[in-house]
Amino acid sequence: MIRTDRIRSFVLRAGRTTAGQQRAIEELGPQFLIPYQAANLNLNEAFQGSSKPKILEIGFGMGETTAKIAALRSEDDFLAIEVHPPGVGALLKLIGENQLTNLRLIRHDAVEVLEQMIAQDSLDGIHIYFADPWHKKRHHKRRLIQAEFVRLLVSRLKPGGYLHLATDWHNYAEQMLLVLNAEPTLQNTSSDLVKIETFDVSDVAKPEETPNEFKPTLEQLNTQHAGYVERPAYRPVTKFENRGIKLGHGVWDLVYKKK
Repeated sequence: MIRTDRIRSFVLRAGRTTAGQQRAIEELGPQFLIPYQAANLNLNEAFQGSSKPKILEIGFGMGETTAKIAALRSEDDFLAIEVHPPGVGALLKLIGENQLTNLRLIRHDAVEVLEQMIAQDSLDGIHIYFADPWHKKRHHKRRLIQAEFVRLLVSRLKPGGYLHLATDWHNYAEQMLLVLNAEPTLQNTSSDLVKIETFDVSDVAKPEETPNEFKPTLEQLNTQHAGYVERPAYRPVTKFENRGIKLGHGVWDLVYKKK
């Protein structure tokens, strides 16, 4: 079993659930919200017997992007994980307003869901968009994309399945790139080559250290790496992302296939 004891996919934050969101939870939750269980989930049964490809999304926020992708890709089923009640209520509300049938939600820690509910080699794709970048260097150990968690993700993907990540924080994009490129069972789909810009020699692990978080090597800093892809057409640009782009902020998409 892959151990992910120290990884948490979220940090609880305050947030008020509106009356509309709470009503959606009460009225649509029984149909679309799957309770956490410490046992494998039958994905086809969760979608009323559907045998469509199954895509997992981790951390959907308020669900705007998730609902748009599900509407655009009606040939796929989407299982979306979020811990915050306002986001769950907001996405359930969108499911009702758009009459979406190919979405199911789980309100729980994604790490435990992956470990307990998702069988190995069962997913056709995984989406992780704009995970908390933990900007301060002393908080980088809290970042979700570390080698141990990536191994867990890959174990749940079918051979040929894909992993799509996006971030608007360059340093986190480079960490994702180096961690994912180092995973031997993944193939970066980008044909571009990039050099590392936001890490330097001060970030390299010292010989006496045994870091439990990502640290680049000198070789990685001095090498070109398979890089990023253009935003896939199915991932919509959010209002927040659009504001950042207008201010000159970058957004980085990474897409990998499981060998």
